[in-house]
Amino acid sequence: MTAGPEAARAAYAQHRWGAARDLFAAAAADGDLTAVDLERWGLAAFLTGHDAESDAARERAHHAYAGAGDVDGACRVAYWLALALTLRGEAARGGGWFGRVQSVLEAHGVTDSVWAGFLLVPRAMAAFFGNELPTALAVAEQAIEYAGRFGDADLAVLAHNAHGQARVGGGDVEAGLSELDEVMVRVTTAADVSPQLVGLVYCAVINTCRDVFDIHRSREWTSALSRWCAAQPDLVPYRGQCTVHRAEILQLTGSWPDADAEVARARAQAEALAHDPATGMALYQHGELLRLRGDFAAAERAYQAALRVGHDPQPGFALLRLAERRTGAALAAIRRAVDEASRPSLRVRLLPAYVEIALAADDVEAARRAAEELVEVSGRRSAPLLDTAAQQAIGAVRLAEGDPAAALPCLRRACSLAQAIPAPYDAARCRTLIALACRALGDHESAELEFGAARWIFDQLGAVPEIGRMDRLTRRSDVPARPGGLTLREVEVLRAVATGATNRAIAEAMFLSEKTVARHVANIFTKLGLSSRAAATAFAYEHRLV
Repeated sequence: MTAGPEAARAAYAQHRWGAARDLFAAAAADGDLTAVDLERWGLAAFLTGHDAESDAARERAHHAYAGAGDVDGACRVAYWLALALTLRGEAARGGGWFGRVQSVLEAHGVTDSVWAGFLLVPRAMAAFFGNELPTALAVAEQAIEYAGRFGDADLAVLAHNAHGQARVGGGDVEAGLSELDEVMVRVTTAADVSPQLVGLVYCAVINTCRDVFDIHRSREWTSALSRWCAAQPDLVPYRGQCTVHRAEILQLTGSWPDADAEVARARAQAEALAHDPATGMALYQHGELLRLRGDFAAAERAYQAALRVGHDPQPGFALLRLAERRTGAALAAIRRAVDEASRPSLRVRLLPAYVEIALAADDVEAARRAAEELVEVSGRRSAPLLDTAAQQAIGAVRLAEGDPAAALPCLRRACSLAQAIPAPYDAARCRTLIALACRALGDHESAELEFGAARWIFDQLGAVPEIGRMDRLTRRSDVPARPGGLTLREVEVLRAVATGATNRAIAEAMFLSEKTVARHVANIFTKLGLSSRAAATAFAYEHRLV
């Protein structure tokens, strides 16, 4: 004998989503479910990861409401079904059900309804993702007005979420983040907000925090959602995203083995759903950990897998190419990603990698522009991780330009900020640049101390590529300050010239163009007052550069 709908209703009221879903399904076999029961069954199935079952129950609920002339119920179920389909990537079906909401309103002659306000939200988000930020703001403000007039908590959450994201995307970062903070407080504490909104809003807020380097908000809201999920053990959606974001924080703060475990858990949780966005996020994060450890082949496979499920693998993929010394490919990839960034906040997330890769490709001018943009953005608000990236970038550029004295204050500031987060990998990379600046200024003992501190951190983390770089750098640690005002790249070219290498050979070894090498050679001759490669070779040996 099957349990009746009363048992299902009781489980639903207690947020025992798995039990509610099973009991509603059992009761449905006896044909005892009302439109309200079908709607609740659809939500319980959605929250436990049974998408097809949820869609079917919601479709039945919609038709039951419509048949009874319940406009509000028919529109509500159609809207949530449309939103779920759209977020799963089924835009055509989702658009059809959004259209169904409008059709129900028109069929009943309803000209002023809260559901007209709900339909503004997908319009606002489409404008946002299309980088039409003024339109996104204006439409979201209309939706906020509807929410206030009708006193609808769910619409208020959706509309303010869209409005806050648009404000951040348009550069009004602090005001936008404050608005999103209020949204998060409401969805994690208020009883009148639908539980299917919690994960949706959480993902939007965390991704926005990531875009603007706000690690403290990311950490705080990840903890909040973790507690919310723990209180509802049957919940399936959102756990994957929550776990990936924990992995990101663990990686940043130096707990790489724990980050590995969280990524593996996130991938398993995401695989429980057919279209979970956490799948791509987890694959990308897995690639990042592999790249940092030096397993480049496996990292590339992870990035490719992330791309196949719709997750852009930048900037990690470009940094992978740089680590493989395929500098030209790295520069092309990161430049394309920066140019295609649909919003300023996404562009900022790519700029630190752009600076690093441009410097490696000897495009100091491009690196300087990107670093100055980072500094300008970081000056508008206080975000330690963003400030770290900006100060490290401008310091690296000044070092490449041959001004180590100007580079040092920026690099020390970046190192201090990274240590305070704490972000040990970033701090160690700053120390490496500080060591190079000290060496350029003739302070070899300080340089050795900084190199040693950086290498110890990389060794503790297991950052194999950086350990190799430390070894290469410290083998030349007894070289005196660069003579004649040569840049670091010019010293490298001079060393290569002294070995008898041609410009073409130097270009191939350093992943530069022959034209760039020729320019470096000309600069070396001018700065040192030399007129031949033989004289340059003698100079290099005389000054212990070889």
